[in-house]
Amino acid sequence: MTQIIRSLSEISDRYDVLYCDLWGCLHDGYTPFGEAVEALRAFKAKGGFVLLLTNSPRPRASVERQLERIGVPRDCWDTIASSGDSARAAMLRGIVGRKVWFIGQPHDQGFFAPMEVLENAVEIEQVPLEEAEGIVCTGPVDPSADPAEMRPQFLSAKVRGLKLLCANPDIVVDRGETREWCAGALAQLYNDMGGESLYFGKPHAPIYELARMRLAQAGIDCPSERILAVGDGLKTDILGAQGEPIDSLFITGGLSRAETGTTDQPDPAKLARTLEQAQVEATWSIGFLR
Repeated sequence: MTQIIRSLSEISDRYDVLYCDLWGCLHDGYTPFGEAVEALRAFKAKGGFVLLLTNSPRPRASVERQLERIGVPRDCWDTIASSGDSARAAMLRGIVGRKVWFIGQPHDQGFFAPMEVLENAVEIEQVPLEEAEGIVCTGPVDPSADPAEMRPQFLSAKVRGLKLLCANPDIVVDRGETREWCAGALAQLYNDMGGESLYFGKPHAPIYELARMRLAQAGIDCPSERILAVGDGLKTDILGAQGEPIDSLFITGGLSRAETGTTDQPDPAKLARTLEQAQVEATWSIGFLR
C-alpha cells in the first residue's frame, strides 16, 4: 500500500541517490517546476546525488541543452541517463541492421551521431522503408496524429520481419497543456500488429544498466535500498523501479492527475484504484515533487 507524503524531505534521509524523471516531474516541456527544483537542491545539499533518468530519445548532451533552454538550473542535478543513449548504443552495434527506416522529427537526427565510447560501431544508413533492414523510431513525425495512421507502413514492415528500435517507450507526454504521442505508442501498435519492437528506456533493463554506469563514473557505489525513483509514469517510472527493485515516489499530478483526482494531493481512494488498475506498486506518492 503506497503512503502519501507532503514533501520529499519527509523521506530523503532514507536515500542517497534519486533517479528523477523529467517531463511531468521537473518541467512541462516549457517551464521548470520551481518547487521540484528546490526539492532537488535540498536533496543535493544534504549530500544526495541526483541522476536524471529520462525516456527522451535524445543523447545526454542534447538533453542537457534542452534543460538549459527550458531554464532548469544546473545546480539541481548531477548527471543524466537517457533512453536515447541506451538505444543509440544498441543501434550502432547493428541490432536492427545497417540500413534503417527512420521515424521521427528532424530535430532528432542527433540520434544518429557517433558515440566516442563505442568501438567497432556499424555505419548506419537511413533509407526508405522498402530498402530497410530495420526501423528506428524516436517518435511520431506528427505527435498530434493518431498512431493508427502508421498501419499501412507497419503492415509492410511486419511482413518483411523488420524489427523496430524504440528510442522512447513513453506512450504520451504532456507538453504544457497539450498531450502528445511518443515513440512508445508506435512501438506498441507495431507489437499489436504482430511486429517486434525493441525497448531501451524505462521500464526496461538497459537504461537502468546505463544509470549504474553513470553512478560508477561519478564514483558512487550505492545499494539498491538507498536509491529512490521519482516519476509520473506508472508503466515506465514506477514499473521500472519495481523491476529493479528500488523504491519509488509516484508523482500523481502528472500523467495520472485526472485518474488520481490530484489538485494539490491525490484522492486516496482514487490513487489506490489507479495503482490497482495499473497493477503496479509505488512505495510513496505525492501530488507534485516538492
